[in-house]
Amino acid sequence: MPDDTTTDPATPDSTTPVRKIIHIDMDAFYASVEQRDDPGLRGRPLAVGGSRERGVVAAASYEARVFGVRSAMPSVTARRLCPDLVFVKPRFEVYKAVSAEIQAVFARHTPIIEPLSLDEAYLDVTENLQGFATATEVARAIRAEILARTGLVASAGVSYNKFLAKVASDYRKPDALFVITPAMGPAFVEALPIGRFHGVGPVTEAKMKRLGILTGGDLRARSLAELQAAFGSSAGYYYAVSRGIDERPVRAHRIRKSVGAENTFSDDTTEFAVLVERLQPILDKVWAACASKGVGGRTVTLKVKFSDFEQITRARSLPAPVASRDALAQISLGLLRDVFPLRRSVRLIGVSLSSLHHGADAAPRQLGLAV
Repeated sequence: MPDDTTTDPATPDSTTPVRKIIHIDMDAFYASVEQRDDPGLRGRPLAVGGSRERGVVAAASYEARVFGVRSAMPSVTARRLCPDLVFVKPRFEVYKAVSAEIQAVFARHTPIIEPLSLDEAYLDVTENLQGFATATEVARAIRAEILARTGLVASAGVSYNKFLAKVASDYRKPDALFVITPAMGPAFVEALPIGRFHGVGPVTEAKMKRLGILTGGDLRARSLAELQAAFGSSAGYYYAVSRGIDERPVRAHRIRKSVGAENTFSDDTTEFAVLVERLQPILDKVWAACASKGVGGRTVTLKVKFSDFEQITRARSLPAPVASRDALAQISLGLLRDVFPLRRSVRLIGVSLSSLHHGADAAPRQLGLAV
């Protein structure tokens, strides 16, 4: 249930103005949309994704999560964990439309919105458009408006920086509102299990635990030099957030870092000609996305996932943005040739463009589809 705490982030001292940040995360978004639209699915363990042997779970309802079903899990594994699991095909156009409704709710309260995905965003409500006295009131109003407008439940975290707002929104999900004030922040982080730190994935968590870092307190006890030796460029972030510090602003217009597409095959293959054929629609998607967004990229990256789920990437950078779809195809095919000969069959292939340039000079100049 929501935490109705009304305490708001407050200024730690008289000279430092406090920020008021909200992190909104829709609860089991794709699955919740499906259960909303089909009453027969409500209360049942549900997976959005392909039910075939080679399918992958895109999202799981909370009823399915009880059995250990998670997003990105192979469908066969999900079915084994939950024999009664119901699979539905994703409807991304519907999810995008619902997301637009949610974004409209955000915009009633602040223009400073940083979307992270269709179902997640940071909001800076240091100054809010509706004149609420506290960020907690803003978060409560947003959750109520989303529920009234879409029939869906959102969790919200309120704090004085992005790291703690994200931690707060996850803390009591689902259907939660949780606040971490400046007075609470350092002690809260100190007791937080390291696996609940945003930015610490499973691999890093395992490494930290091998080093005896189990909580935020353990992380805070390490010097910056120790963290740099163990974690390289991420050390500064870990050092700061272990002290409840995160100066990153909420960016209303996030700069896209890459444009990409990929496809998981219904059957594995080792044939170069087959992979070339399957690469074509992926290239079409990438090039069309670049054209629609007015961006071009200098670095082409090919992603290949094998039948044993091992993944490799190959990349090539150019002095200027890729000039045409034909050029993108030729570079991608060259990277694909470099992967051969294969020792295992391929189950997924993807292409992305990064080192992006924005504006008319960088935008793709043609949409030719021939290789």
